[in-house]
Amino acid sequence: MYESINPGHSLYTIYLQLNDAQNISIGKLGNFHFQKGIYIYVGSAKKNILHRIKRHKEIEKKYHWHFDYLRPYGTITKIITYDTSFTECGLADKIRKEVDGSIPVKGFGASDCKCGSHLIYMGGL
Repeated sequence: MYESINPGHSLYTIYLQLNDAQNISIGKLGNFHFQKGIYIYVGSAKKNILHRIKRHKEIEKKYHWHFDYLRPYGTITKIITYDTSFTECGLADKIRKEVDGSIPVKGFGASDCKCGSHLIYMGGL
């Protein structure tokens, strides 16, 4: 796994590879079909980003964030942190455009903002 983690940063991306298509229940959002491929989750941690990333890496835990429901089905391949040059929504939008990605689940990771989603489907394996 590739990691570029700066403890002074507050934003992060987690790249998750799903080797098989899955039907997954994402908490109160509902049930969704996830195609196999690479997903990029954009998150933020105002304090202790290292602890947040460590928790996201774990598979067996109490589910709190939308990513917790998706995590057991895939393999984390890359984690990158970012400074505050972007907002969480701005970073998600920038990455979505850069990878020509799509929004697989409206509202994923974005329950506290007005953007479409903080989960990006990058595509194929």
